[in-house]
Amino acid sequence: MFEGFPEEALVFYEGLRADNTKAYWTDHKATYDRAVKAPMEALLIQLEPEFGQAKLFRPYRDVRFAKDKTPYKDHAAAVVHSERSGALYVQLSADGLYVGGGYWHTTTDQSQRLRAAVADARTGAQLERILHGLRAWEVLGERYKRLPKPYSAQHPRAVLLHHKALAVGLAFAPAEWLHEAECGQRVAQAWRQAVPLRDWLDQHVGPAQSEVQR
Repeated sequence: MFEGFPEEALVFYEGLRADNTKAYWTDHKATYDRAVKAPMEALLIQLEPEFGQAKLFRPYRDVRFAKDKTPYKDHAAAVVHSERSGALYVQLSADGLYVGGGYWHTTTDQSQRLRAAVADARTGAQLERILHGLRAWEVLGERYKRLPKPYSAQHPRAVLLHHKALAVGLAFAPAEWLHEAECGQRVAQAWRQAVPLRDWLDQHVGPAQSEVQR
């Protein structure tokens, strides 16, 4: 049963942020397993009946092609993928809890379908209503610097037409409820708010038909 993340989890990530080394990780691996991994797995099991099976990301960074060679991620994160590529996301770090939903990455064909759905009067209006209901959330997603052709800067949704991908995120600063069972209720409530955007993207963008990203 998920009963929240202990304060020890935030302290663990504060320490890792200050000393991201194998020595720190080895000395505190038991803390990670007990205070971070175990409650995160319990949370995902609790959420699974409503939202689907989640994938808990590995704590190790892939540094092969990165300038930053620190070996460990400064957060624990998990994602639930829909059958058509949409995702719901949850993350724990020293900064607190972060949740999100949508499409964070798209291929060329997906980004083209996204813009077409944004530009369309009917589906674009649906998206505007969904985002209006997510006013407290941050709208995310890689964007083009210039508006792609053939779209006009005078289009009523020109700002959204800059998006290659589209997602939303909501941050929660550390609070007492993070250490209680209420935390699971808050994540579930937030994901319910993000589901309409994920479903809109699943319906109008859908899975990639190519492997080329742009």
